[in-house]
Amino acid sequence: MKFGVREIANVVFKAKADTTIGTSTFKAGQPVLYIDSATTSTIEGAATTVYAQGGRGNTRLIAWEGEKTLTFTVEDALLSPIGFSILSGAGLFKDEEKQVHVHVTSQAYVSDTGVIDLTDALESEEEIDATAPVFVMVTEADGSITGDLITGLTTSGKTLTGAASKYHGKTVFVDFYVVKDSADVSELQIDAEHFAGNYYVEASTLFRRESDGVDMPAEITLPNVKIQSNFTFNMAATGDPSTFSFTMDAFPGYTMFDRTKKVLCVIQIVEDAKAGTDIRKSVMEHTTGFTMPEAQNDSNVEYGEAGSI
Repeated sequence: MKFGVREIANVVFKAKADTTIGTSTFKAGQPVLYIDSATTSTIEGAATTVYAQGGRGNTRLIAWEGEKTLTFTVEDALLSPIGFSILSGAGLFKDEEKQVHVHVTSQAYVSDTGVIDLTDALESEEEIDATAPVFVMVTEADGSITGDLITGLTTSGKTLTGAASKYHGKTVFVDFYVVKDSADVSELQIDAEHFAGNYYVEASTLFRRESDGVDMPAEITLPNVKIQSNFTFNMAATGDPSTFSFTMDAFPGYTMFDRTKKVLCVIQIVEDAKAGTDIRKSVMEHTTGFTMPEAQNDSNVEYGEAGSI
């Protein structure tokens, strides 16, 4: 059998031991992250070779191989808070009973009565946090900050009042904070002490058989991988969107169903796969006696006996 590979792999990360991420606790063997939006996935094997050399020309006589390594890399087009926590080793916090400060900036206008209204910069239920620092600075015509700080303002809900008359009609830059329920905010903390951990990884893809063009399911299992904590987070308004690479070093480990031998990776190809049957049917089929569902009925449209307009 010969086959070709031109399909992405969907990857499941499972906890090696009981693991807590944010407010969620995952039991050993429980799926922690499922990636179904990957752009590429690569398995790369390497080994070190040393040689005994001698004789005329100092040719290679015998070779020894060792230090075998296996690296599995998955590049994801999208990222979730749990995915970023797994990738970077960051702590994930989402507390139902607490509140957090969220930073907001906005450009606004000082009215003729000295009022700065920030309603457009806030959600309907949000207000300026009067207990946190609020900075209001006059801007140039191009929006750049001049450093002229407006002081003596009073905070009330979504507005700031009390700007001196010399600032009336000016455009200002406002730097302030709002308070949100922690349940509505996913907070990721990256520190110097925590790193990405070890996981049991299973990937599903398709290998296409040369003889008949049938796609055969292929399952790739890496029983013990350590995710490298290196990551790059690109934010740009041009070019391709950022992708997120999970680079994993494979270590020997037992699979769930065989505790007698440690392996780096297992690849299973399901060869009894058969060509599927096309079971598609018309979605515009004419049915005698058809009536328009009430939820979709338009009182301005008349239907015939068989649902024709």
